[in-house]
Amino acid sequence: MENVSRLHRVSKAPALPDFVERRVDRFHNERVVIDWGGRHILRGLRPKDGDLMLQSNDYLAIAGHPDIIEAQRTALAEGGLGMMMSALFQQDADQPLHRVEAELARAVGSEDGILAQSGFAANVGLIQSIAGERVPVYVDMLAHASLWEGIRSAAAKAVPVLHNDVTHLERQVLRHGPGVIVVDAVYSTNGSIAPLVDIANLARDTGCVLVVDESHSLGTHGQRGEGLVASLGLNDRVHFITASLAKAYCSRAGFVACTTRFKDYFGCEALPAIFSSSLLPHELAGMSAAHRVIQTEGWRRQRLRQVTRHVRSELTRLGFPIADGTEQIIAFEAGQEILTGRVRDVMERHGVFGSVFSAPATTVNRSLLRLTLNAGMSDADVSRLIEACRTARDALDLPSWSATRRATRDDERAATLARERAIPL
Repeated sequence: MENVSRLHRVSKAPALPDFVERRVDRFHNERVVIDWGGRHILRGLRPKDGDLMLQSNDYLAIAGHPDIIEAQRTALAEGGLGMMMSALFQQDADQPLHRVEAELARAVGSEDGILAQSGFAANVGLIQSIAGERVPVYVDMLAHASLWEGIRSAAAKAVPVLHNDVTHLERQVLRHGPGVIVVDAVYSTNGSIAPLVDIANLARDTGCVLVVDESHSLGTHGQRGEGLVASLGLNDRVHFITASLAKAYCSRAGFVACTTRFKDYFGCEALPAIFSSSLLPHELAGMSAAHRVIQTEGWRRQRLRQVTRHVRSELTRLGFPIADGTEQIIAFEAGQEILTGRVRDVMERHGVFGSVFSAPATTVNRSLLRLTLNAGMSDADVSRLIEACRTARDALDLPSWSATRRATRDDERAATLARERAIPL
């Protein structure tokens, strides 16, 4: 009995060496104390019953859908947790894993597909397997962090591109040569849409590989949730579609749309594919059920668009600087992290809870509070959100936001350009 007690006694951990301790100290003494004003930026108020929770990526409000829950329950009861192994060893085409991959591939108009443990693993594995050392990868400044990490992992050459600036992208490609272009279809920080048609044409004309991350558009955009690439008819110009399924699909997984030939290569080349265990049977069953719900319950996409248009219109009328985006993700970009913390505090006092995005999710001076709208919001919820923003507007100090200052500069440049064009030669 005494030995058992000793085993369960908490022991003091060994001291960390200086090179680690310095990094931990820097976080606490610089980020928390200075940048965040002495309080962890992610720790706000505790939500109360009835508060608006606009943090989830469940855009279509299907997380509690009975068909999805029942599919997972049945799979777990009948098959348990399945085989604990890498998907690399599941070569039988009739495996549940490959059936779901085929379902998703058909939906986005692709020959085949790959399921990964997460969107992060899908993006890192894909970039790692297509961009060799020093290959230029043209990456939008607001693209998902997983795409940037894939570039680093591949030892490729990251070539940043100004957000949604096709002219700048073209200049970079002409300067550095053919490579890989990576963009998000809908950007996760501000809800802006990429100019995919122009980018796809540029990729085709310059011999570049094009990767489009559809994490925030798969399920929510298109006639049946097929995403922007398929709905715009760009499959013949987009080499790879990727997506985190932890958004509209409410599944903890990632997806890569590709050819069958590439899929066989990926499974033996991408480290996240080789060294991660496969998805479990109940996860796959839930994914397949979610796919059916997304395809057949189109009213959810219609409701999401309705909510998005109304909220964005009203907030714009109230003077909120949100014109960078158009979709269900709304950014309150205060800029400095300590200011974003204050914006979060004000909104939470008014019963609205969003997600704080700060470095490394954003650059240090473009931190923001992100509000994600969803199809489950009632008219009363929408009215409450708008009223909260109206009431909180003065306390939010909109003129101090970096988004406001940037919009002002853009307006001034546009006015100057208009005047110059009006001057006769």
